Amino acid sequence: MHEESPVRPLLERAARGNESAWREIVDRFSPLVAAVCRGYGITGPDAEDVAGSVWLRLVSKLDSIREPEALPGWLRSTVRNECRTLLRHTSRQIPTDLIDTTIDPDVDNELIDAERHAAVRAAVRRMPARDLELLSLLFADPPRPYKEISSTLGIPIGAIGPTRARCLARARTTPAIAALLADRRHGPTRPERLSA
Repeated sequence: MHEESPVRPLLERAARGNESAWREIVDRFSPLVAAVCRGYGITGPDAEDVAGSVWLRLVSKLDSIREPEALPGWLRSTVRNECRTLLRHTSRQIPTDLIDTTIDPDVDNELIDAERHAAVRAAVRRMPARDLELLSLLFADPPRPYKEISSTLGIPIGAIGPTRARCLARARTTPAIAALLADRRHGPTRPERLSA
């Protein structure tokens, strides 16, 4: 799989009217939109209507997005809301046990993995060099002994664990990782997270 463009510059270019940037956003995230629709049993023209509404909402927010890394979570949440609205307005009753909440391994797992990798890359770009150095030593293959880490970084062995915990806590507060964690813990990410 080729390296994808970071989301922030894509959104900035799309907000300035760059058509190729907008096309790349739609191409990259359309499988995610379709997968969420399928989870609600929405396909065909109804799924196209949902997707159209979602892309229209995104276009209207391009100038005010504060956390571009949270875009996949925002899209999932917005698609879910649109699906629920469609189901409510069309008076179609679908028993919840018939809603496909399973992950299609061929499509959804790749999307989820790509989203997680992008979130980790975004978090790494924001980490201080000292945190990166410690984490790279801790997660090296094979793992480095604490004694070696202590002498390399000049910190006491007893401080390595607490320092590691603080590094990881800081990483969890980056917008991309925070959005993934919130989505996993609390269900859909609120669309407002993306707005100004």
